[in-house]
Amino acid sequence: MRSRFSAFAVGDVNYLLATWHPSTRPVELALDADIRWTRLDILGRSRGGMLDTEGTVEFIAHFRSESGSGSQHEISRFVRESGAWSYVAGVVE
Repeated sequence: MRSRFSAFAVGDVNYLLATWHPSTRPVELALDADIRWTRLDILGRSRGGMLDTEGTVEFIAHFRSESGSGSQHEISRFVRESGAWSYVAGVVE
């Protein structure tokens, strides 16, 4: 989760697509250049430990844009396949 936030913060589209599960990954991803991601607060997680194959992360990602500051509160679902975690989907709260 933290590495994906960092990828959003620096605009690393290739990393975001590489860590997105193939079943839900978009063909292309365009990031909004006007949004600057500034902080990630992890509120909790369910499963996602060393022996798990799936898990969820609840977080608030803070950003700044030309229109001011804001945040995105999301619960994201991840799966682990062949030892690597992939983002599947998220529900924005």
